[in-house]
Amino acid sequence: MNSGVQNLVISLGAMQVARKIPFDDPEVLTYVRIGYVVSQIIILGVYYYITLVIKKKNDQTVLKYVDAPNAMTQEPGALVTTTVKDYDLAETSKLIRSAYMGIAMMGFLHGYLKFTQPLFIQALMGLKNLYDAKPVALHLLGKPAEGDLKRPFKSPPGMFGMATPAPATDAAAIAEAEKRVGSKKEE
Repeated sequence: MNSGVQNLVISLGAMQVARKIPFDDPEVLTYVRIGYVVSQIIILGVYYYITLVIKKKNDQTVLKYVDAPNAMTQEPGALVTTTVKDYDLAETSKLIRSAYMGIAMMGFLHGYLKFTQPLFIQALMGLKNLYDAKPVALHLLGKPAEGDLKRPFKSPPGMFGMATPAPATDAAAIAEAEKRVGSKKEE
């Protein structure tokens, strides 16, 4: 089962459970708020810890790939040359920004609009997304960088199985991108 379907199933299940929680009771609401805050602290703490692990490993292996082309333009993908350390730090940074965006959304939904159920659901979904994060699998769970965990990471398919183009790592695509970059420099 792909990640999008798992997220949907967990969200729907959490919504059913949340309906049975008496959020009108101030004590219950306080515990749900504490649970949400604790889950977000765990998530951010794990991401920051992974950042430290990546910096400590200092893997300077060169990583070359051709970025996926933009679907909105006819431009081919750009050549990216980086290190494993920098790539993993960038991916972890994206996860941290995503967590902060979720916290901001929850601040709006709960603080301004007074919705309470999303606190419970987002606490669960955040922990599930933490477990699914590829840098977590590589640097915390110790899984090898093979298959789905091979860098550059492929984007997971969307809700209806529509996949975004993956970065190209084959030698022919890299050579073609290097030629394009070389011809632009000559102009």
